[in-house]
Amino acid sequence: MPEFLFWFSLIFIVYTYAGYPALLYLWSRLFPKPVRKAYMEPAPMVSVVIAARNEEKNIRARIENLAQQDYPAEKLEIIVVSDGSHDGTVQIVGGVIEEFMRNPGRPFLKMIEVAENLGKPNALNRGVGAAKGDFIIFADARQKFNDAAVKELVANFSDPEVGSVSGELVFLEDAESPVRAEMGFYWSLEKKIRQMESTVQSVPGATGAIYAIRRELYPTVPAKTLLDDVFIPLSIVSKGFRSVFDGTALAFDVFSKSHSQEKKRKVRTSVGNYQLLSLMPLLLSPTKNTIFLRYLSHKVFRLFIPFMFLVFLMTSLLSDGFVYRIFLGGAIVGMILAMLNRHVEKVPFISHLSKASSTFFSLNYFAFLAFLQWINPVKIETW
Repeated sequence: MPEFLFWFSLIFIVYTYAGYPALLYLWSRLFPKPVRKAYMEPAPMVSVVIAARNEEKNIRARIENLAQQDYPAEKLEIIVVSDGSHDGTVQIVGGVIEEFMRNPGRPFLKMIEVAENLGKPNALNRGVGAAKGDFIIFADARQKFNDAAVKELVANFSDPEVGSVSGELVFLEDAESPVRAEMGFYWSLEKKIRQMESTVQSVPGATGAIYAIRRELYPTVPAKTLLDDVFIPLSIVSKGFRSVFDGTALAFDVFSKSHSQEKKRKVRTSVGNYQLLSLMPLLLSPTKNTIFLRYLSHKVFRLFIPFMFLVFLMTSLLSDGFVYRIFLGGAIVGMILAMLNRHVEKVPFISHLSKASSTFFSLNYFAFLAFLQWINPVKIETW
């Protein structure tokens, strides 16, 4: 029995991190499904919805960045929904609205003020409800877009099968971030997986900082939803449309400034993936979920890796044979490399192994904490 559990856990881990990407690579090369992307003439009306809470430091720059998009200003609407902000967010947006009204050639800017903090899902629902555009783009207050982002996102909707399109989040170099090496390694692999999933058919989610949908496909987001950027695209996929990835539409950000900040973000994301299973039980139905295998492989299996790794360690100790000792030794070496990550950054080859090990153990530690939080829930902010 220990031997069976050993090989089962090992195969599960290897499939999730290597087998699935390899399968996607072959699938995307043998059976690609290109998006019929084309720039629309005349340009359609587009609404950008920004859900904001206490964003006085970022909101003006965010609006100005959108106003400078390579897209007809008369066809661009910016909607800022302030969710119970108690700083200067509302006053700043109000001032920018007055500036825009005095200067022709600027996009239409609207603000919706919610007096109390009702959460991001409520803000998104209100913003989309007030939107006039044929297409909705969701943006966070912190990041900035490249100049062509809106144009590139919207061009994907020339393909009638596309219901949702995600842009690419680019992390700028930040030497002060203590997690830049691990998260940079993780994010580079994650983007490649999303690109291949999009080439095959659909990505099970989107990048929350930059994604767009057809307005008529927007589902009302439940009040406590943590991952609107997964709930919305998967709801659209369930209606028979594609959710694709476009690497020409860019949002720029920086890595977390501390391990605690990154831990909070990753734990919240994993808890959100647990939550989705209860919000959308159809996701676990191979007949109702058209991207069932991709959803399981990308979103669900990763939640179980911490437990599979514990099974792997225990059974490698309990099983007799040289092979099991080799794997156990390899796991121990991996843990040591992860702990030494900061000390071997400049050592050829070893630094890559250390970075991969550190990323693996960090992500799975966060996933384990998410499981504990999910089974013993406390109040989780929807921001």
